[in-house]
Amino acid sequence: QVQLVESGGGLVQVGGSLRLSCSASGGTFSSYTMAWFRQAPGKEREFVATISWNSGITYYADSVKGRFTISRDNAKNTVYLQMNSLKPEDTAVYYCAADPRLRVGRQSHQYDYWGQGTQVTVSS
Repeated sequence: QVQLVESGGGLVQVGGSLRLSCSASGGTFSSYTMAWFRQAPGKEREFVATISWNSGITYYADSVKGRFTISRDNAKNTVYLQMNSLKPEDTAVYYCAADPRLRVGRQSHQYDYWGQGTQVTVSS
C-alpha cells in the first residue's frame, strides 16, 4: 500500500543543518496531509511539523518553530524537513507520516502510514 521512505539523517554538530526527505509511493500523495514526528531514546514520540496537501497550512511544535521548515513537492511525491540551528535535544529518530484525509493535525494517531525512520544525531 502506501510506503514512505525517509532519508537525509546523519551526524551533525550543534548549530548545523540537515534536510530530511520522505518519498512516498503506492498512494495519492498530492492529496495527503504529511507530517514529521521524532522519538528520542527513552522518550515518547512527539510531533514536529505537518503540512496540508496544497502546502496552504503548516504547524510546528514550539520546540522547533523558527528553526525547522516543512515543505512538499507533490510532483516528486516528496516531503522535506529543513532543520537549521540544530541542538543536541533534536537528536532522535525522525519519522515521516501520511494521512489520506483532508485534515491536518498534531496527533500521531491521526496518521495512517509511517516510514521506517531516519536517525539524526546532533553532537555537542
